Parts: sequence; C-alpha cells; structure tokens
Amino acid sequence: MIDELAAKSVKFNVTQGALVAMTPDGAVRAMVGGRNYADSQYNRAVTAKRQPGSAFKPFVYLTAIESGLTPETIRQDAPLDVKGWKPENYGHEYFGAVTLTQALAMSLNTVAVRLGLEVGPKNVVRTAHRLGISSKLDTNASIALGTSEVSLTELVGAYVPFANGGQGVSPHVVTKIRNLEGKVLYARPADQLGQVIEPRHVAMMNTMMQETLLSGTARKAEIPGWMAAGKTGTSQDFRDAWFIGYTANLVTGVWLGNDDNSPTRKATGGGLPVEVWTRFMRAAHQGVPVASLPGSQQSGFFSNFLQAASQPSPPVNAPAPASTVGRPAPTRTSVRPEPAAGLDGWLMDRLFGR
Repeated sequence: MIDELAAKSVKFNVTQGALVAMTPDGAVRAMVGGRNYADSQYNRAVTAKRQPGSAFKPFVYLTAIESGLTPETIRQDAPLDVKGWKPENYGHEYFGAVTLTQALAMSLNTVAVRLGLEVGPKNVVRTAHRLGISSKLDTNASIALGTSEVSLTELVGAYVPFANGGQGVSPHVVTKIRNLEGKVLYARPADQLGQVIEPRHVAMMNTMMQETLLSGTARKAEIPGWMAAGKTGTSQDFRDAWFIGYTANLVTGVWLGNDDNSPTRKATGGGLPVEVWTRFMRAAHQGVPVASLPGSQQSGFFSNFLQAASQPSPPVNAPAPASTVGRPAPTRTSVRPEPAAGLDGWLMDRLFGR
C-alpha cells in the first residue's frame, strides 16, 4: 500500500487506502486501516463508509441468478431512462445484446440497473444483507450501481460466501484468549449463519466473476497457478476505487480514495486497487497448496449449468417472479447488527462487555 501510494498518489490524487484480507471462515488475517498509523489512527477498513460503486453489483447479479436467470442469459446494454435518471457506462459506449457474464465482467451499468429493476431493488437489498452487509441500503434504482455506503470490512465479509461454497460468516479477529495460567478468558462461538447461497448459484457467480479477471475490468489481477475471481468498483466522480477479489484461500478487498471525499484524478478499481491486491495476494499465496474455487470442478455442474442455460429467459421488462424458485431460504434471520465502532467495537463488546 505504501509503495503504490508513494509511486502514484500524486498522479491520481489519491492520499489514502485500506486493505482487509480474511479466510473463507471470516477470520481476518490482515488489515490496513490507513497509509500511516502515526499520522492518523482512523481505521478506514472498519469505520469509514463509502460508496462501493460497481463492487456492489455481484449482489444484483446473484439476485438475478436466484430468480432463474443464468450466466448465459442475454440482456440489452443500451441507453436507459429511469424517471429522468440516465445511467451511463464508463466508456459512454453500448454493446447491445450481451450475456450476464459479459455485462458483469465489463461492468456495464445499464445492464446492472435493468437487472436491479427486473428483480426489484428490495430483493437486491435483502440479498446483500443476507450475505453480510449490515449498513442501511436504499431501495432505489441506483442501488444497482452501489450508491449506498458500506465499510470495506463488511463488503469483504459479504464476498466470503462466494469463496467458501455459500456459508455465511461474521468477520472476526480473535478466536481465543487465555491468561498466563492457560485459563480460557474468551472463546469465539462458531458462526450459526448457515447456508446463505445455494452451491449451484455460488458456482455460477464464481464462473461470472472469474471472467472479470480474465477479460474484464480486472485483467491485471493474476496469481500464478491460482483460480481467482472478483469485482472492481469506482464510485461517482472517481471518489472511491475498489477491488474485492478472492481465491479458495483468501478474500481480500482494497479501497483507495481521499478522507475528505474529494474526487481522485480518474483512479479506477481496475488500476491502483488491483495492483495493490495483486502484490499482496501473490505474497500471501506463496507456499500455499493450490485449491479451486467452489463449483469449478463439481461433478455434473457443467451439465446442469448447460441445462439451466438452455431454459428460456424471461423478457427484459418482465416483473420479478412472485415466487423465486431456487432461491435458498436464508438461515440468516436478521441483519447482523453493526456496533458503533465496527469490528473493533464488536471485539471490545465481546471481550469486555463494553
């Protein structure tokens, strides 16, 4: 983080950054809360809330997949007018008929908004909360483009089910504390969140998000020998640049921006955040046995996938299905409450009852 900002902070007008890495069970292995702790003790990984931009789109696409669409479903990338609001793609160009996989990999805004309206913003918000987002999310058309603010830690935690086969997790930093005599003072209880995404839907989402690294907005992200997936994000006026990417071993998110929320000089999620992520992940995976993402080698998955893809897709303007057959009955019965001081506050509450 320090190296990348030292080299490019002036060019891109980026002064701060944060990084969170956690294992597929939600255990935080690394956290960087800012560029220099001596200068600022503010933890941007936990406390700061910013617009995730397109890094929020996987929750839109998962909602669509759970309502019966597939990675091969075709939707139109074309100009759109939602009651006077006209979302545009980053490059101001449109590609017509595209698959959902292509739309997600290329981060096409009009397709995301269309999908969000098709399945319903309320259902998108429910999906995000089910996976671990605890911040308040607005149920409007622009939610598909990540306009509601979240913290880096909760966003990374909400991506973890894609890496672990669909299990919900609570991000945590301590599992057990003993005193000098060996008496256990604190033992973290096991998560009881259960399956929050069906395995076949995890497999489809991983197939789609791998394409982001292969041909999409995160082509610079590569860990030799490892299968990785993820999503870039850039908020309005280039104020925030994100990349959340994962392997079967580690889920890591990077945010870059400015504390005063001032625009950067066109810093995008596919640029600096991907570079920071790649350097960190290559080092973190050295000597670790290679493992595949869930669903990538499941027996019968591809035949099931092709069978599902052959089903006719609902028309573009079809209302969201009243009964979302195939959507897992979420075992997360309520949104995980967010303590005032984020993850650190959660830990203090658990340890000292504060």
